[in-house]
Amino acid sequence: MIKEYCSIVHSPIGDVSIFADERAVNTISFLQSAKADLKENDHTYQAAAELSAYFDGSLQAFTFSEKQPGTVFQQGVWQALKTIPYGTTLSYAGLSAQLENPLAIRAIAAANGKNNLAIVVPCHRVIGSSGKLVGYAGELWRKQWLLNHEREISQQGQLLLNF
Repeated sequence: MIKEYCSIVHSPIGDVSIFADERAVNTISFLQSAKADLKENDHTYQAAAELSAYFDGSLQAFTFSEKQPGTVFQQGVWQALKTIPYGTTLSYAGLSAQLENPLAIRAIAAANGKNNLAIVVPCHRVIGSSGKLVGYAGELWRKQWLLNHEREISQQGQLLLNF
């Protein structure tokens, strides 16, 4: 039986639940709430500290152990998401071109939607080709906040004001 651990980060955009097993963090979510009987471990504790630093603007890259289950294709999409620089965005078309698979935009979007590591695997940095904010499991207002936060900290330009 795999043991599960949990930490909660109170953030400006709501509580963030961090779940891990004994090896790595496997879920970071705005939507899942912690079970009262779950305790923290070193992985959730470190992830919580790093996410708190992200929210206060002093951290731009995460170093804690993380692993989420997924297909080879999904893992490739999630790795590509991690290459999108802090404070910037990329369209789904741009992401599909980066993955050298221009006809897979829908499959890439589906893989993006299955990402279980919110913020850390920065699916919030992917936007529509028109520049509009589209599709975010944590709700579009959070996506807008995250992008604005990163742009403000990194001084990468104007705040986003479009859904």
